[in-house]
Amino acid sequence: MIALCDVYKCIGKFRLDGISITIPEGYICGLVGKNGSGKTSLINLILGLYTPDSGELTIDEYKYVDNEKNIRGNLGVVLTEELFVSGYSLIKNAATYGTFYEGFDMEQYLNLLGEFRLSPGDKFSQLSKGQKLKAQFAFALSCNTKYLILDEPAANFDEEFRRQFFDKIQRYINNGSNSVILATHMTEELDKIGDFLIYMDSGRVVFSGDMESFREKYRVVSGEKYKIMLLNKDDVINIEEGKYGCKALVYHNKGTKYDRELSVTRPSIEEFMQYY
Repeated sequence: MIALCDVYKCIGKFRLDGISITIPEGYICGLVGKNGSGKTSLINLILGLYTPDSGELTIDEYKYVDNEKNIRGNLGVVLTEELFVSGYSLIKNAATYGTFYEGFDMEQYLNLLGEFRLSPGDKFSQLSKGQKLKAQFAFALSCNTKYLILDEPAANFDEEFRRQFFDKIQRYINNGSNSVILATHMTEELDKIGDFLIYMDSGRVVFSGDMESFREKYRVVSGEKYKIMLLNKDDVINIEEGKYGCKALVYHNKGTKYDRELSVTRPSIEEFMQYY
């Protein structure tokens, strides 16, 4: 389990502000928010690349200061930054970095390269952006870690491989103890396969919880503005006026009653991002 308790971190003028989240085992956790919301900064904290200014971060109840080697050995990583040595072949990169992971399986890695239409002898520097991310994804899977941390890789994949990618991460959590943290703007797929959601805005966590709780907590209400304005003001998060009426993102409670002429739906993640 990955847990952050009241974590603050300043990165230049940007600040992660009182982050308190718990990511359970066996879940695909979507990490979403608009650009600049703090997703990558949060990932860097989890990876130990940033140290909290205050608060506590633990991974399986360990802190980096006490057990950094074991923590890092349990984190498979795919970032937008290039993690492999550019002048090395794919197999040499794997042989070099695989020594840091007890669970690394070279045969599994080579099989995945073949499945992803990559050659072990390919030089990393000669690959396209998408191919580089495929190679790093193959390596991360082959390390057989407990956690898989993925920062926006899918946007660089073609549609065919994207389906393969999402299938792989679903299979990855099948044992019930592995977890995936996926930062992505591809929210439509996350609506289908995600178990847990963290939504960030301006360095703060707006929502953290399972997808069912997310779907129960919010509603998108559409209709005439004056009818929306009759709702409890404390429940209205944001209202947007359009040519043919208004839409509002609101907190939903079991006892909430809506005017019959209002359309009330559960928001998708994309709608939540749009109207928040």
